Amino acid sequence: MERREQFLGENSINFNRRFQCDEDCYHYLSEIKWSSIDYRCKRCGYTKYGKGSKPYSRRCTKCNYDESPTAGTMFDKCKFSLLIAFHIAFRISTKKKGMSSAELSEELDFRQKTCWEFKWKIQQAMKSSLRYPLRGTVHVDEFYVGGEEEGEKRGRGKGKKRLVIVALEIVRGGFGRAYAATITDASSDSFKPFFEKYIDKDADLVADEWTGYIPLKSTYQKLRQVPSNKGKSFPELHIHIMNIKIWLRGIHHHCSEERLQGYLDEYHFRFNRRNKMESIFDVLMRRMVQYEPKRLSNSTEETAV
Repeated sequence: MERREQFLGENSINFNRRFQCDEDCYHYLSEIKWSSIDYRCKRCGYTKYGKGSKPYSRRCTKCNYDESPTAGTMFDKCKFSLLIAFHIAFRISTKKKGMSSAELSEELDFRQKTCWEFKWKIQQAMKSSLRYPLRGTVHVDEFYVGGEEEGEKRGRGKGKKRLVIVALEIVRGGFGRAYAATITDASSDSFKPFFEKYIDKDADLVADEWTGYIPLKSTYQKLRQVPSNKGKSFPELHIHIMNIKIWLRGIHHHCSEERLQGYLDEYHFRFNRRNKMESIFDVLMRRMVQYEPKRLSNSTEETAV
């Protein structure tokens, strides 16, 4: 197994020098795909191969199955060139605020739906690996996405707005890592899966006095509740929530309920790597090679830009 050469950095000039054509991109994907594991034919399992018909593809010497570096990845059957796909992934991952599908459409002269579909694949790759639960001091709260509706009652009755739960590590001098997820209501049954996925059971958890958190104390024994004081008890967390809302409104303007989780995953993928941005593109590429995307549902309509 050979050691591959990673692309590191956020500089677009260096990126353009490294990736000048589709073949450069095929080479990069092939190194990701086959440098970490020995080749094994997907069709018959044979371990010897020759040169395939496409750049950097491998042809099984037993059954002649020809496998491209993009096969079984999020780049498979892409509607545009691999070089353009790399450019989109680079922009979305390295730009501080990412890019909307409308911006991509205007810049690339593609249909917005085409850009949106590929961005949906990228957002799926940006989901948490669930390998690094939040530890230490962790603040938890919920917030709504969507403006106030006329005659709406205040409190945790959300009306038509989307409810999101968020957890943030509080570290000396600022923020640690964070995760967020859409939930159907503010009950302990809705909170529990989020806690199990993203928060270490030994974390020093702090939440407000909402009763939905009480049943979780049996599992998260360090969970304590304090008065919210209109958010003043959780200043770092509320700054984080405000930044998420500003990003959603400023860049995407609106997103459907079905797609909101994708935007939360995208935001936190960049947020949790803000101190390691030089490697963020390579991390995204590895994930897009390792995971096959879920197909878009016919009923899912994109309204975000």
